[in-house]
Amino acid sequence: MNYKIVFQTLGKILLVEAALLILPLIVSLIYHEMEVILPFITTSGILLICGLLLVKLLKTTNNNYFPKEAFAIVSLSWILVSIFGCLPFILSGAINNFFDAFFESASGFSTTGATVISDIESLSKGLLFWRSFSQWLGGMGILVFVLAILPNVDPRSMYILKAESPGPKVGKLVSKVKVTAIILYLIYIVLTLILTILLKTSGLPLYDSILHALSVAGTGGFSIKNTSIMAYQNIPAEIIITVFMLLFAINFNLYYYILIGQGKQILKNEELRLFLIIVIISTLIIAINIMKLYGNFRNSLHHSFFQVASIISTTGMTSTDFNIWPSLSKWILIILMITGGCAGSTCGGIKLSRVIILGKTIKNEVKYSLHPNQVITTKFEHKRVEEDVLRGVVSFIIAYLFIVILGTLLISFENIDILSSFTAVLTCISNVGPGLNLVGPMENFAFFSNFSKLILSIIMLAGRLEIFPILILFTPRLWKRV
Repeated sequence: MNYKIVFQTLGKILLVEAALLILPLIVSLIYHEMEVILPFITTSGILLICGLLLVKLLKTTNNNYFPKEAFAIVSLSWILVSIFGCLPFILSGAINNFFDAFFESASGFSTTGATVISDIESLSKGLLFWRSFSQWLGGMGILVFVLAILPNVDPRSMYILKAESPGPKVGKLVSKVKVTAIILYLIYIVLTLILTILLKTSGLPLYDSILHALSVAGTGGFSIKNTSIMAYQNIPAEIIITVFMLLFAINFNLYYYILIGQGKQILKNEELRLFLIIVIISTLIIAINIMKLYGNFRNSLHHSFFQVASIISTTGMTSTDFNIWPSLSKWILIILMITGGCAGSTCGGIKLSRVIILGKTIKNEVKYSLHPNQVITTKFEHKRVEEDVLRGVVSFIIAYLFIVILGTLLISFENIDILSSFTAVLTCISNVGPGLNLVGPMENFAFFSNFSKLILSIIMLAGRLEIFPILILFTPRLWKRV
């Protein structure tokens, strides 16, 4: 382990976070919120001091790093950014408990959208902006952002991109890692700006439009209203958000194909086809199932489409209280929580690419059982899936299920009902936000103990980083000097 390069890189990340806090500080100045101006300045100052100490005191001529350094940088940076990110909540007095503040911060950066705050509308404009902005940063990835803005990015930074990016396999869009990061963020920024403009034209105030666009882009789901987007009673805005939740759940590589004039590649994409089929079928089944609750098919279709888009994209915004829906509809939402959207997007969950690969692997195993001498290969997107990718897919799904089971057992010590415990862990590891029963769309996570909040916070970060970067931290071999 090259400790110096790890902690020096962490120092640079803390400096970036210190600079990013200028934005919520500006918002607070605009709205004359004196009670949060000092907390933002103090937090930024603490980050600046810690970042400079790590960068200056740990200078090294050995700038080489490999996968284990990359995993350490990614996992530690997300934990540190979440810890420092919770300071404005504590210093402003908005949240007095560290575990609550850490939960809220981790929920933001991991793009989960679960909250412990009962009265969201009581928060200052600056803190509300910080919550939504943290989700926007976490959506594309904090480290991807750093790679995009820092000069002299080393080619080995591909290890970082792979460790942070969602999906079974990550590749560069172009030959240089830095250019890949810039392209991804430019697409991300343009889509966010378009969404902001459309929400403003639909009738939402500019401030509300910006913050909801940031949350939707990161598929995080934090709203500035206690009852989420339903508070506005604005159907055009809900339709716009529905469409963009789906757009942000699609692999960003497909948008790059459009930019370079290879739009036909989109039509050949297996994952996108499955994604659209699941959305259509789930929407229709739920719409029929809940029609009695909303009086007619048009209203039920609207709420069904919004919630299907919200859950499969793991955004977690709500247009209605789906806690009152029939069991069939709830189970469909639970399945969508597990699968999530497409790899290479800002959403969470297992990802449909892994579901496809696993399905084909099972199918091929059945064929192999019938014809042991036949050579059978698994193909995805018309390419042979390598053994290491197959192993990674199976390992990820096993680890995902293991954490869901273990997490549910750990928070079950609080003696709450099994559906609340199970969906609380499920919604956190898939970075969705709302669950069912006590953690439903109209509820929050404030009733959990500090122990459970800490467990759920770690699970949220593990889910965003696709589990292994967090698990690797607990491997003694990672910390050995070589």
